Amino acid sequence: MTERDKAQVRDKLIVALDFPSADAAWRAAGRLRGHVGMFKVGSELFGAEGPDFARHLVADGGRVFLDLKFHDIPNTVRAAARQAAQLGVTMFTVHASGGRKMLEAAIQGAREGSGNEDKPRPLVVAVTVLTSLASEDLAEIGVVGSPEDAAVRLVRLAQGAGVDGVVASAREMAAIRKVCGPRFVLVTPGIRLALAPGGSAPAEAAPDDQARIATPLAAIQAGADFLVVGRPISQAPDPAAAADAIVSEMEKALAASPA
Repeated sequence: MTERDKAQVRDKLIVALDFPSADAAWRAAGRLRGHVGMFKVGSELFGAEGPDFARHLVADGGRVFLDLKFHDIPNTVRAAARQAAQLGVTMFTVHASGGRKMLEAAIQGAREGSGNEDKPRPLVVAVTVLTSLASEDLAEIGVVGSPEDAAVRLVRLAQGAGVDGVVASAREMAAIRKVCGPRFVLVTPGIRLALAPGGSAPAEAAPDDQARIATPLAAIQAGADFLVVGRPISQAPDPAAAADAIVSEMEKALAASPA
């Protein structure tokens, strides 16, 4: 694999800056520059610092995945998407369960916020089924079928509404890829470096709130385009080394994939 190929693989790794302050997030981002392709700004950091952190990170040359999971009436989501695009983020999330009109409004807002036809708008990716939810959780909120069934239904809706991709567990990724085709962007959270025997929990850490997890190798082999990794990198003794180990696993998976 050439250095250019390795850089392209690294660009597929998104690290979650799930910190309560800009200072902590900046330190983490500084340690990880050149080791990951994008930084996720989620609800905790955005709630603590507002849009300024994402804006400054973009101005400093960072690529930002804004993960606020917009879910509201179409007009409100359109306005939120417009603001996200004006921040200069590379990609942002909405909830697929918000429905077709809301998803279409998100695309429209992203176009408006980009300013002109020559400037690319952010990718809009729709969250299907949160990786913290297991079958019993879905049943409790009235969702019929398995997580895979629910995810595939939402993927069909999201793709039909024109979004660029979806966020889904690696456990559903192969089924989703069959439905959506090769060009639809698939983003996968819930990544762990190794699983205990049986694949039920991370081998390198105590069990956490992620119910449907996978290794980087399994996620890429199943069809993921981007991996979102938080604690296995941010809480590692050497975050840069942990990121490099995940990229190495991704390289192996891509090298073994059919051309």
